[in-house]
Amino acid sequence: MRISELKEKKVIHRPTRNFDVEGKRIYNEFEYELPYNPTHKGNERERLYAKIIDLIPFFLIFHFGFHSVWIFSLFLSVVSVLIFGAISETVFGTTLGKKLFRLKVIDDFGNKPKIFKSTLRNILSFANFFSVFSEFEPKPNQYWAKSGTGLNFSMHLNNQMTKTFIVKENKMWEIRKFLDQANLNKQQ
Repeated sequence: MRISELKEKKVIHRPTRNFDVEGKRIYNEFEYELPYNPTHKGNERERLYAKIIDLIPFFLIFHFGFHSVWIFSLFLSVVSVLIFGAISETVFGTTLGKKLFRLKVIDDFGNKPKIFKSTLRNILSFANFFSVFSEFEPKPNQYWAKSGTGLNFSMHLNNQMTKTFIVKENKMWEIRKFLDQANLNKQQ
């Protein structure tokens, strides 16, 4: 079974217009099967910072160690991160930057990605640096807050195309449990 095929049951309580004898609102209960999402909310910034952390050592080596021009050092460090990132994700399931944020890269089966998939994922990750501007409004009761424009990074293109996931290390047991349970149900 694949992670992308997993379903998670969610129970949603919707209020009705009716009240019981004690004056408490009556809720209708609806159960839905939604696609399981192993990633965590707000991981875009962590992934961006992890990629920058991966770039810094290579940039410093090329710039100060080999006395290269900073733009050439940046280019060489990007190429190095692509190569060493793919290798370390295949061997360890993480890179130095991801390890600091306790992130792991897994494929659709919950394993470390293969070298080709990891290389493609790393190449596509640099296409994700295009930022997305979005407007936000304060909540109605927050009269003191201002509306404005926020800067977000959409870092999911590479994972969607390669069918990989960036998950927290402590969530791996939950993913394994869901996959094992789904495989048992499939066998029965």
